[in-house]
Amino acid sequence: MSVNLMDMFQDQLSKGLVDQLSQQLGGADKQQTMTAASGIFTTLMGALSKNASNPEGAQALNNALERDHDGSILNDLAGLLNGNNQQIDNPRSLNGAGILEHILGNKQNSAIDIISQISGLESNKTGNLMTMLAPVVMGMLGKTKREQGLDVMDIASLLNNNVSNQKQQNNPTMDLVSRFLDSDGDGSIVDDLANMGMKMLGGFLSRKR
Repeated sequence: MSVNLMDMFQDQLSKGLVDQLSQQLGGADKQQTMTAASGIFTTLMGALSKNASNPEGAQALNNALERDHDGSILNDLAGLLNGNNQQIDNPRSLNGAGILEHILGNKQNSAIDIISQISGLESNKTGNLMTMLAPVVMGMLGKTKREQGLDVMDIASLLNNNVSNQKQQNNPTMDLVSRFLDSDGDGSIVDDLANMGMKMLGGFLSRKR
């Protein structure tokens, strides 16, 4: 599967989405917002891949995409973020909180804490940002499924390949997320992972300069 979901998401961010997200968060720092948004996307991709690694999870995801997420929300992201998207008649496609409950379950708060510490964005704003972006992530998957004609196994393969590619590209956040998602979810390793993540991310960004 050759579709690069991270590139798709970064393309959305480059179209003024970061500015609008920052405004929706009450004038948050744009760099922090961008870092948090990328971390949220990576986290949700990792969690979706893990959920789809078994037949039941893959089928549940495929059903959700067919039922609720056709990608049409991407046609008017500005309206979506402002709450004025009149083209959507399926409220489930916009229910960020419900989407996150299905994807992350009891790991949601811990994921927010980690992303907040890595990005510097306040936890409450990180949580709000995650809720705003969850429908976008599902919309991207739904659009890809529809345009590429993907079935259940294709979706699982797409997610797995994207996670593997991010690891091969030495994306420190993906490595961090994978360790977090493989933990038992009790939150006991959150601080250690967050500290590790900041060191990894700092080294990664210094190499990019």
